[in-house]
Formats: sequence, structure tokens, C-alpha cells
Amino acid sequence: MKLTRQLALLVIATVIGTGAIVGAQAKKPAAKAAAKKPRVFFVEPKNNATVTSPLHMKFAAEGIEIAAVPPGDVTKTRPGVAHYHVGIDQACLPAGKTIVKGTPSWVHFGDGKDVFDTQLSPGKHKLALQLGDDLHNTLPRTCQVITVTVK
Repeated sequence: MKLTRQLALLVIATVIGTGAIVGAQAKKPAAKAAAKKPRVFFVEPKNNATVTSPLHMKFAAEGIEIAAVPPGDVTKTRPGVAHYHVGIDQACLPAGKTIVKGTPSWVHFGDGKDVFDTQLSPGKHKLALQLGDDLHNTLPRTCQVITVTVK
């Protein structure tokens, strides 16, 4: 009887201990993802690619939510939320700089879209992909510049 009770306690302790270890391990990846710094990048085209016009672009981001800008007169930003901007033959803008709407060299994706087709003249072009908040202010360290050559 004593041996059965000890065995039962050992089994219970093992199950509880294993559950605690598995639970702790499951939380680690989520904590790492939450701590991941925002990053933005071109899925296509790749840097130094030779392309045709119209050029098809696809973007992606990690560590931040991409969403449409809320309708109406936006006066506050949502933490952890951004949208894409593409600069044609532009460099990255400094953090906190407002990307002016209606500028022909910057295309806004306030609708949250992550694809874009555009006509480019033959030759080399620099493409800057930059994240902006709901007020179109650039976010720190969230810009990638690539170069493409249009045939």
C-alpha cells in the first residue's frame, strides 16, 4: 500500500513538472516574437534584379502589424501599427519625418495593401520601402532600399 501511494505521488509530481516545463517552453517563442524589432522588406523584386515595366512589387513586415489608416481625421497613432510607403528613386527618410501625401516620388499604401505595380523607365532605379504610422510619420529602423534595373 505504501509503495502504491509513493508511486502515485511520483507519477503526479512527474506530470505536474512536465506540464510546467512544457508551458514555460511554449511561452518563450511568444515572448521572443513580441520582443522582435520591426522590420520591413521587399519580397519581390530582389535587390539588383533586372526587371520589366510595369514592375510588380510585393512587400512584407515582421514585428509590427500592417493595417489601413483609420478613416476620417486621424489625430492619434495606434502603437505597433503601420502601413507601407514606397519611394521611387528615393533614400530612406529619417525617423519621425512626415511622408508628404501627393508627392510623386512617394506612394502611400494607407489602405494596408502590400502589392504595387508601376511603370518605370528603362535603366537603374532605387526603391525605398518605408513604414509610416497613422499620421504618415516614419518609424525608426523600418526602411529598406533596393536597386533594380529595368530592361
